Amino acid sequence: MANTTRTTPRIIGSLRALDDASLDKGVVQMRDRFTTSIDDLWSAMTEPDRVARWIGEVDGDLSVGGTFTARLTSHWEGPARVDVCDAPHRLVITMRPGQDDETVFEARLSESDGGTDLVIEESGLPLSEIFAHGAGWQAHVEDLQTHIAGREPGAWVDRWNELAPTYEAMAASLGGSVSSDSK
Repeated sequence: MANTTRTTPRIIGSLRALDDASLDKGVVQMRDRFTTSIDDLWSAMTEPDRVARWIGEVDGDLSVGGTFTARLTSHWEGPARVDVCDAPHRLVITMRPGQDDETVFEARLSESDGGTDLVIEESGLPLSEIFAHGAGWQAHVEDLQTHIAGREPGAWVDRWNELAPTYEAMAASLGGSVSSDSK
């Protein structure tokens, strides 16, 4: 007999509305611990050949103030700008700078007990789509964990599909209408 018991996925993210409720925008935050050095994790997040192994391709000027194009495994594609690069502790990137759907991505790394803690936030996301971004960022962070462990990530969309219902339930408490067609 097959085991059909579903387990609740480990959730590393949280969702919140921005303080100005009139904006109908929110923030996705991921927190995870990596069993690698801060320098190795920073390298995996900033060197294009390593970035391509877990999240997607980046092409262009990756220096502070530079613009580049990103094509992610989550099917997001567009322009981005490097706003802050404080190696190996903080990276801030504006996604789709100057456009109506502009968001800000921030990664903060800190050494802790022989490993590295990572906090990722993306702010400015429409509340109606925030659950999709929560599930997506968790799948990306899990792919980063897989890359750090020396393995190949699985199908991103499969993990997104597993995580989406949990993040959709989390988003329901934020207000705004949630659209499951946001994927």
